[in-house]
Amino acid sequence: MTELIAEIPAWFPKASEFLTFSPELAWVATLCLIMLAPLAIGRDARITAGLAIVGIAVTAFFTFKVMGIVSAEGPQTGLTPDRTGGMLIADNLSLFFKLFLLAFLVGVSILWMSVSANQEDDAPEFFVLMVGSALGMSLMVSTQNILMMIIAIEFASLPSYAIVGFNKQKRIAAEASLKYMIFGSVSAAVMLYGASLIYGFFGTLDVAQIALNAGPVLEAGGANRLLVGLGMFCLFVGIAFKISAVPFHFWCPDAFQGAKTEVTAWLSVASKAAGLLLLMRLAHVFCMYAGAEVLHGVAIVIAIFATITCTVGNLSAYKQTSTKRMLAYSSIAHAGYMMAAAAILVDANKVESFSAISAVLAYVVVYMLMNLGAFGVVALLESKNGGDDSITAFAGLGWKTPVLAIPMLFCLVSLVGIPPFAGFITKWYLLAALGETGVGLYWALAIVIVINTLISLWYYMRVVVQMFLRESDKPATDVPMSGALLVNVCGVLLIVLLIFSNPLKNRSDKYSAGLFAASPTALAGEGAKDSLAQSSPQAGGTESLENNHGG
Repeated sequence: MTELIAEIPAWFPKASEFLTFSPELAWVATLCLIMLAPLAIGRDARITAGLAIVGIAVTAFFTFKVMGIVSAEGPQTGLTPDRTGGMLIADNLSLFFKLFLLAFLVGVSILWMSVSANQEDDAPEFFVLMVGSALGMSLMVSTQNILMMIIAIEFASLPSYAIVGFNKQKRIAAEASLKYMIFGSVSAAVMLYGASLIYGFFGTLDVAQIALNAGPVLEAGGANRLLVGLGMFCLFVGIAFKISAVPFHFWCPDAFQGAKTEVTAWLSVASKAAGLLLLMRLAHVFCMYAGAEVLHGVAIVIAIFATITCTVGNLSAYKQTSTKRMLAYSSIAHAGYMMAAAAILVDANKVESFSAISAVLAYVVVYMLMNLGAFGVVALLESKNGGDDSITAFAGLGWKTPVLAIPMLFCLVSLVGIPPFAGFITKWYLLAALGETGVGLYWALAIVIVINTLISLWYYMRVVVQMFLRESDKPATDVPMSGALLVNVCGVLLIVLLIFSNPLKNRSDKYSAGLFAASPTALAGEGAKDSLAQSSPQAGGTESLENNHGG
C-alpha cells in the first residue's frame, strides 16, 4: 500500500496531457453546463440547444489546437499511467472522428430545434444524453486498450438506450428502448467474457501486446488457438452490435422506428461510424503485429460478415412500408459495405497501404450528409402529418412541397451510389480499395457490393415514385425555415463534394496516412514499451505464454 501511495504523483497527468485531451474535457464541461443551466435559467429548449452548440464550438476549437500538436509531434497518449500504454490516444484518426461527430451533432441539434423544440420541456435531458453518447463514441475511436474500449462502448450505449425511449407518449418508443437495451446488455456480457479470455491468456489488455503474441499462437494451432480465437470473436460481437452487422442487427429497425427521427438520424450514422473506425484501428494494429498471413482467416470472417450484412440489409428493406424502417435496413447495408474495408487491413500485407481506411473516412462523411438529409425530410414531414412515416405519406410531395422532395431525391439517389452525387464517388473509392489488392477474395467482395447496389435501387426508388408520380389530396406541408435550410444544404453538398472530390480524398488520405505513419508501439508509454519488448518473440515472451497455457 505504501508503494502504491508513493507512486500517485507519478500517475498524475502533466499539464501538457490536459491540453492534448482538452476536447474530451470540454465535452465533459458541456455536459455539466447543460445539467446545471436549468437551475439558473430555467428549461427553455432553445437556450439549452444554444448552450449545447456553444459547447460543441469550444470542443471544436480545442480539437483544432490538438491537431496542431499532433501534426508537429506525432500521435500522443496521456491521462493514464505509462504502464497502461495507449488507453487514450490522440492521433489523426481520433481527431478526424471528433470533428465529424461535432459537425453531425450540430446538424442533429438544428433538426431537433426545427421539429421538437416547441413540443417538449425535456431539452436538458435530451442534450445531456446526446452529448454523453457522443463522448462515449469519441473515446471508442481513441483507444487501443480493451478495457477502455469496453468502457467507451458502454458510455456510448447507455445514453443511447435512454434516448431511444425519450418520446414518453409513444409505447413503441419504450418497447424499442427495451429491445435495444437487452441486445446491448447481452453483447456487453459477451465482450466481457472475451476480454477475460484474452487477459487470462496474455496477461494484458493492450491490443498491441496481444497482437504481437497472438500471431505465433494462432499459427501454432491447437487448443490455444481455439481459446484466443474465441476471445477475439467475443470482442468482435460487441463491435458488430454497434455497427448493426448481421446477425447482431435485430435491435436496429425497431429502435429506429420507435425513436424520435432526429435520434434515429444520430444513431444511423454516429454509432456505426464509431464501431467501424474502432474495427479499422484494431485491424490495423493486428496487421502490424500478428502478421497478415496468420490473420488471413480473420479477413475471411470479416468478408463473410460484410457480405451477409449488406445483402440481408438490402433484401430486408424491400418489404418495408415505414420509411424509417426502410432507412434502418439501408444503414445496415451501408455498414456491410464499409466493413469490407476492414478485411483488407488484416490481410495481403497491407500495413503500408491506407486506401481502405481513407475510403471509409470519405464514405462516412458523405453518408452523414445523405442520412441527415433523408431523415431530416422524414422528421419534417412526420411532424406535420401526425407522425405518419409510411412511404405513401410522400405521395405528391414533389409537386406540393419541392423544398423537401428535391433534397430527398438527392439523398436517396446518392445512397444508391449513382452520379452526379457524392455517394457515387465514395463508393468508387471503396471499390477501388478492394480492387487494387489484386486478391480474389476482395474482387468477390467488390462484385457483391455492385450487385447489392443494383438491388438497393428498387426500394429507394419507391419513395421517389411516390413523390413525383403519385397524387395526393393533402395540402402542401408548411416547413420550418431552419429545417428546410438544413436538408437543402445536405442535398447541395452531395453535388459539391462530387465536383470537388479531390479535397475530400486528400483529407481522407491525410488522416488515414497519419494513423499508419506511427506503429502502435509509438503510441504506448515507456512502461508499456518495455512490457511490449519483453513479450516479443525475440525476447522469449511467446514461449513463456505457451509454457503457461500448455502450448
